Amino acid sequence: MRNSVIIVAAGLLACGCCNMVIESGDMTLTVNGDMHYKVVSSAEGAGEYHSDFQAADALVADEAVIDSWTLRDVKECACEAGKTYTLHGTWKENGYDIEKILTIKTLDGFEGMVLVNSSYVNHSDKILTVKALESNKLSVASDETIWSFQPTSSSRRDDWILPVEESFYQKNYLGMNNTDYGGGIPMVTLWRRDANISTGLVEPDLKLISMPVKKVRYEDHATMSLLQEFEEPVLMAKGDTLNTWRQFISVGKGDFFGPLRQFAEYMEAYEGYVPQASEPEAFEAVWCAWGYERTFTVNEVLGTLPKVKELGFKWVDVDDGFQIAEGDWETNSRFNGAKDMRRITDAIHAHGLKAKLWWAPLAADPDTKILREHPEMLLQDHQGAPEYITWWDSWYLSPVNPATMKYTMDLVDRFIGEWGFDGLKLDGQHLNCCLPDHNHHSHLEYPEESVEKLPEFFQGIFERAREIKPYSVVQICPCGCAMNFFLTPHMNQAVASDPTSSAQIRMKRKVYGAMCPDMAYYADHIELSDNENDYGTQIGIGGVIGSKFTWPKPNPNVRGDGYLLTPEKEAALKKWVGIYNDKMLSKGEYLNLYDIRFDVPETHVIEKDGALHYAFYADSWNGDRIELRGLDPETEYIVTEYASDDKKSYTVKGNDPYIFPTFDRNYLIEVRPAAMGKAEN
Repeated sequence: MRNSVIIVAAGLLACGCCNMVIESGDMTLTVNGDMHYKVVSSAEGAGEYHSDFQAADALVADEAVIDSWTLRDVKECACEAGKTYTLHGTWKENGYDIEKILTIKTLDGFEGMVLVNSSYVNHSDKILTVKALESNKLSVASDETIWSFQPTSSSRRDDWILPVEESFYQKNYLGMNNTDYGGGIPMVTLWRRDANISTGLVEPDLKLISMPVKKVRYEDHATMSLLQEFEEPVLMAKGDTLNTWRQFISVGKGDFFGPLRQFAEYMEAYEGYVPQASEPEAFEAVWCAWGYERTFTVNEVLGTLPKVKELGFKWVDVDDGFQIAEGDWETNSRFNGAKDMRRITDAIHAHGLKAKLWWAPLAADPDTKILREHPEMLLQDHQGAPEYITWWDSWYLSPVNPATMKYTMDLVDRFIGEWGFDGLKLDGQHLNCCLPDHNHHSHLEYPEESVEKLPEFFQGIFERAREIKPYSVVQICPCGCAMNFFLTPHMNQAVASDPTSSAQIRMKRKVYGAMCPDMAYYADHIELSDNENDYGTQIGIGGVIGSKFTWPKPNPNVRGDGYLLTPEKEAALKKWVGIYNDKMLSKGEYLNLYDIRFDVPETHVIEKDGALHYAFYADSWNGDRIELRGLDPETEYIVTEYASDDKKSYTVKGNDPYIFPTFDRNYLIEVRPAAMGKAEN
């Protein structure tokens, strides 16, 4: 459907109470005479999101909360890729005269989506004390559970997909929510079984905005909005203008995947967002020495290498514990300086493996040499105090400070060039965001530039590492955080980043599949999955397999069994790493064929080499019917249980795409056209 505008009723300029209707694909946005919104999806089977017009925008001031304007004028302008509609309205009460200028844009190729922003102008002699701007307050009503995509970060390490139940509230601030946690993806989605609706920002960098989602007790609907709060009230005098950030509203069907994919495609087309397409090296299986934890020894790592190679791993991650302190990245007294680091990488390479080094950039302990010599590198808050990182018991280095960048580039040269590592594991939730920087040594135009320019810091690391070794793998692991959207162009391996469950591993895979579909997704250590052995999750979703097993004995300082490689675990790793290396589903395309919450069992599909690989997840499944979506009704298929010991196979017709399996935890199958023949075992 073409993007179009309909002005309902004649004499709009005079009546001040008529409706304007804008259509974009399946989306209809109606603005009434009070400049309130109603959003409707015309997609097949989609019901109303809400029955009434809503006061979607509000100028929140001490003197008044203004959420209604009398619509006075509408102008339409055709542009090369769509249309722009400009609506003017006025609010006149108690001696105030506040104009609202609402701009709505439609874009060819982005049907079901509109861009929105508002400007507010004070034409009166009275000052308005503005505390916040609220935008796109939209509701979704439902008799059953409303699901939400809320990709923000806090010390709770919440799931990014949450049910919006009675008395629910989450602010979803994109700045720092705790000392270590902030950042995320600048959009939220609410969805029902029949339709979804989303809103967010389309700015080229991260803005300090909230995206609150709530459901009031006894009400049948959930709401979401964008909230731009001011640290100090803005005194809006005559002639002053306040602008919202540039925003979007979109509608669709299914879960969050579709709107997130469309948002990422828009950002790539118009805002310079270009996520990496990972090199083959980023998809290779990973063994991490973190099983030996911080007191690991060189001999422990070297002694494990034969088993690492035997089991089919290709990467060795040398983890935390080699350094003097965060900030002083020379080796500590347990190591013989750079010689031992080179000894490690030489041994790894001699086994035909690649070496990645753990590193927590931007953190420096208070008593470190680097801070004694360069205190100007610290990020400072509005009171001049350094930003504290609780997890590392460290101070935060300003990512935009020239001295920080030089120091960081020198470290990349050391790690990749001198020590011989092939990649970097950048670790810590603090990497995802930072406070506004008030340090004059950082030479910023305004403090929030530290937040907006944080990606440039990681761009420097990524580009320098790949100058030294073009195949270098750079992973950013903001532990427990929703990934800062704007960092993803500056890494080539995403990670499940300390998942709290197998469900989180799968959920994060779907997010990255929408946001940066050609990037490798490392499913983290198998020991972080349910029961420490959910290989079906790592493999079935197209994740890169990983483990932190220890062998032939654990580090004596690690509690419990120290992740020792038992015969049972060795047999499991031999099987699953073998399946991983054979199938390499991590290089396939994630297909959005199932709703991650409303479709049961939970299902993920990877297309690779002409075959569809389905992964079903449930505590138990007792033979109920499951539909295989995405099949050609004219084709017969061979189904192979590729993860079972007997590799059982059977046929299914595309016009009758149903199976009736019985399984616990997971069921993994490869479905390929019969003309291609049975999958190789």
